Amino acid sequence: MQFSTSVRALAGALFALLLLTDSAGAAEIRVMISSGFFSVYKELGPAFEKSTGHKLVTTRGPSVGDSPEAIPTRLARGEEADVVIMDGIGVDLLEQRDLARPGSRLPLAESFIGMVVRAGQAKPDISTMDGLRNALLAAKSIAVSDSSSGTYLSTIGFKKLGVADDISGKTRKIRGPPSGELVAAVVARGEAEVGFQQVPELIHVPGVDFVGTVPSEVQPPTLFVGALPKNSQHPDTAIALMRFLSSAEAAEVITKAGLKPLQPR
Repeated sequence: MQFSTSVRALAGALFALLLLTDSAGAAEIRVMISSGFFSVYKELGPAFEKSTGHKLVTTRGPSVGDSPEAIPTRLARGEEADVVIMDGIGVDLLEQRDLARPGSRLPLAESFIGMVVRAGQAKPDISTMDGLRNALLAAKSIAVSDSSSGTYLSTIGFKKLGVADDISGKTRKIRGPPSGELVAAVVARGEAEVGFQQVPELIHVPGVDFVGTVPSEVQPPTLFVGALPKNSQHPDTAIALMRFLSSAEAAEVITKAGLKPLQPR
């Protein structure tokens, strides 16, 4: 695998850091991660492994929701992880349940809820509240995620728009990976006319056209963050991984994934 110059430079600096922070040698680092940040992790993870000698063992699951694969559910039943990468709402839940180390969260990137239609279909203007409201009322079927974005829209966003009762009968929640699929895949097959999810989970799915992000009035502030579970066995290496994934040198990969890099800390 070829790495960009910036990622190679970052990996070299990271290796020096790990020589100082982790004297145990190469280890298996267990990562639980949700879909929204996965494309960034998938691209940068091999550089981390190559530069440090550590092996990343990855488990996927939604940040929230009632799926048995959801990260809070996995940790609550005793599954082990050295680091979790998920949206901030999920980490809030972990902290409330005493499943994450207090003060361990590290912001990685900002994300936004967007909408797709099936490829070739007309794209409604959803840049205003009225436009989004009209698009929802006109749609014959609507798909949302069963994780944070869909939960927010179903419980808050659609109510703010004044359409919650009107669209409840035609709105379907989609269970995400690993056993489920992305909302955009359902729209691509024509099983929903429009779909909503975090932008990174929409823009690289074949068979759909990205319409845009929802208006700021119904756009919750969403950060993807890393955090240490209570049972983390390699906290220093986990922190180094989080810093690697959120560094200025990783900004190009983060942007390509449909996320917004954070200002350098």
